Amino acid sequence: MILNVSLMTVYCLDQDKTRDFYVRHLGFEPRVDAQMGPLRWVTLAHPNQPELELTLMTPGPPLSPEAAAFVRGQLESGQMGGFGLRVDDCRKTYAELSAAGIEFLQEPSDRPYGVEAVMRDNTGNWLVLVETRS
Repeated sequence: MILNVSLMTVYCLDQDKTRDFYVRHLGFEPRVDAQMGPLRWVTLAHPNQPELELTLMTPGPPLSPEAAAFVRGQLESGQMGGFGLRVDDCRKTYAELSAAGIEFLQEPSDRPYGVEAVMRDNTGNWLVLVETRS
C-alpha cells in the first residue's frame, strides 16, 4: 500500500547554490549529502513536512545526453516547472522574498482557491506560493 509521496526531484544547475537558496530563503533543512559513485545525492526537507524530501539533481545520468541538455536548457531559460508551497500569508511572504531579491513572475493574485504568487528559485524552477481559503 502506498502511504504518501516521500521523494521529489528538483533539477538544478548547482546543487550547493540551490541547497543554500532553499535553506536560506524558504526554510528547508539539509538532509543527505552523499557521493554515490558518479552521482551526488543531495536532499532537503521542510521542517513542517519532514516525510517529503526534495532531491536536488543536476541534469546528467541517468538521463540521456539529449534529455539532460533539454532539462539544462529549460532551467537556463527559466522555463522549468516546479511545485507549490503553501504559505499562511501570500502577500507578506511575497514582500519578504521580494525584499530578499527573489524573482517573481506573478505578484499575489486572488484565485477561487485563495491567493497565489509565482516565483523562480535560483536555478529557473517555477514555484507557486499558495495561501488557501478556509
